[in-house]
Amino acid sequence: MQKLHSDKRQSNKLPIPSIGVALVLLLNFASTTSSCTEQERSSLLRFLSELSRDGGLATSWQDSTDCCQWEGITCSQDRTVTDVSLTSRSIQGQISPSLGSLTGLLRLNLSHNLLSGALPQELMSSSSIIVIDVSFNRLNGDLHELPSSTPARPLQVLNISSNLFTGQFPSSIWGVMKNLVALNASNNSFTGHIPSNFCTNSPSFAVLELSYNQFSGSIPTGLGNCSMLRVLMAGHNNLSGTLPDELFNATALEHLSFADNNLQGTLEGENVVKLSKLATLDLGDNNFSCEIPHSICQLKRLKELHLNNNKMYGSVPSTLANCTSLIIVDLKSNNFSGDLTNVNFSNLPNLKTLDLLRNNFSGKFPESIYSCSSLTALRLSSNKFHGQLSKGLGNMKSLSFLSLTDNSFTNIANALQILRSSNNLTTLLMGHNFLNERMPDDDSINGFENLQVLSLSGCWLSGKIPRWLPKLSSLEMLFLQSNQLTGPIPDWISSLHFLFYLDISNNSLMGEIPTALVQMPMLTSEKVAAQWDHRAFDLPIYRYLSFQYRMVSAFPKVLNLGNNELTGLIPPEIGQLKALLSLNLSFNELSGDIPQSICNLTDLLLLDLSSNKLTGTIPSSLNNLKFMSQFNISYNDLEGTVPDGGQISTFLSTSFDGNPRLCGPMLARHCGSAETPIVSTKQTNDKDVSPLAFMIPFGAFFGLGVLYDQIVLSRFF
Repeated sequence: MQKLHSDKRQSNKLPIPSIGVALVLLLNFASTTSSCTEQERSSLLRFLSELSRDGGLATSWQDSTDCCQWEGITCSQDRTVTDVSLTSRSIQGQISPSLGSLTGLLRLNLSHNLLSGALPQELMSSSSIIVIDVSFNRLNGDLHELPSSTPARPLQVLNISSNLFTGQFPSSIWGVMKNLVALNASNNSFTGHIPSNFCTNSPSFAVLELSYNQFSGSIPTGLGNCSMLRVLMAGHNNLSGTLPDELFNATALEHLSFADNNLQGTLEGENVVKLSKLATLDLGDNNFSCEIPHSICQLKRLKELHLNNNKMYGSVPSTLANCTSLIIVDLKSNNFSGDLTNVNFSNLPNLKTLDLLRNNFSGKFPESIYSCSSLTALRLSSNKFHGQLSKGLGNMKSLSFLSLTDNSFTNIANALQILRSSNNLTTLLMGHNFLNERMPDDDSINGFENLQVLSLSGCWLSGKIPRWLPKLSSLEMLFLQSNQLTGPIPDWISSLHFLFYLDISNNSLMGEIPTALVQMPMLTSEKVAAQWDHRAFDLPIYRYLSFQYRMVSAFPKVLNLGNNELTGLIPPEIGQLKALLSLNLSFNELSGDIPQSICNLTDLLLLDLSSNKLTGTIPSSLNNLKFMSQFNISYNDLEGTVPDGGQISTFLSTSFDGNPRLCGPMLARHCGSAETPIVSTKQTNDKDVSPLAFMIPFGAFFGLGVLYDQIVLSRFF
């Protein structure tokens, strides 16, 4: 079975909110004046002339006018240019070294543009500049060493984050930056070791952000000499070794993050207590192997605790409840065990997120959690919790995301009655619980008016598709696969106007495919689909080691009816579902021709019609489905030539197996040759064959191997 996993290495690197940026804003002040010198005007015009796209500056920057009046320019009272602020102007080109000749320049902000090339050394060696912000551009190359004879520079804030810089971090630069307060170099491609001399040379150094680079080696012990260091973020690199004891001498630390590295060892209690001002501790996605130290209770200011995706073990210490400022607790993907009743969650009134995914917690869930009135996201999936849900869960009025998947909870009717009063609930994932119970079909189940995602998959529930589902007017994704549901697909399914992902595969549904099913509004028009709510999930839904869903609209549009007992024709109206990306009708008893209208599904990535009783020829118009990367019509009774010279001919012969009257260049049977007929074209016991053998994953279109099979998807919600 495949599981959803946390993203060990994110494919799109995102910058961390920078306190350095905040310092830029705090320092960004100056008075106005009436004129500027000829030398400064000339330097600015040289900068303008070297831009390939000026973002409209030329209309303001006229040689005959006072440059102190130019857009983005601020001067002091003595007519000296002190500020150049040109953020988000879409300017392109290289940064001219002429800006370094502005002898009175204090602040330079060129962030959020399309600038390329190197960062001029003249800016780094300026004798006046105290703030440089060139973040979110396309600057590249190395940072050059400064001559050893360079006198101390006044630079206080340097933000070069979210660019394309490479090479090692030159230590000589920081040797002359005696006044440096904040450095943000995150989201680049720097390599080599992290320098250890930041604080040796800059006693006021307070912010160091190096996340999302390729730094390697160990954490330098010299960082422990930074008596003023408040923010240290070096996550998403290739650092190794342990947390050095000396690091904890930096007792002013408020934010400490080494997430997603190759660190190991333990988290020592005597070291933790030294960081009494710590508000954020993020050591997730490493190889730490230890228990949570009991002394963590002394971190009274701790708001965020991220220990996810390590090898940590033992029970959660009761002292955690003494960290009364906690907002986020993320312990997912470890080896924690025991029950949680020893933790008094009622002491954590500010707790908003509790993520315990993939551990070995057992017993009943503690009643004290229900007093956390601010809790918005609770994930207990893939543990060993058991019993019925408590009525106290209905008191959590702020709860938006709840995942209980893959435990041993019982009494689904009771669970739904309790949760219906959670008016803010948008995501409810309860699959792989309530085993072999009956699906409640009671009209008294109501509420859930804001529910967008519902998963009850893998529970082997009996009964029918419940009549209370149409009341879920905001529902966008419904997972009912791998149950024992019977009866027809109800006509009211099209009344769920926002539903775009429907998986009812691996059940015992019967009857014909209703016309209502092919009239689902969200699948018939891309214009309708564009009206989605694009708010993010309160917790990401993980899929594989390298993929996660952050919002509902990131999921593809899917209709999966596979592995049921559906009969009759594939309705020709199926061609109306023009927004559909995946259509799976495999392992049913469908008959008749493949409708020509399927060729209208021009966005289709996956089409699986295998293991039915389809007859006739393969429509040549299927070659028009240019994006289709997975195709399966095996084990039917199709005949004739497989269309050649288009998309269909690119698929392996296994996509056509079990159709003895098909012929074509990609098959062993060439058209016109005598062949011995095969009696059976369909396996004799479809329900005994795992549908996973015929569910083919989405391919290169997503680039990250997103798989939508009918059994696994909800298991790890």
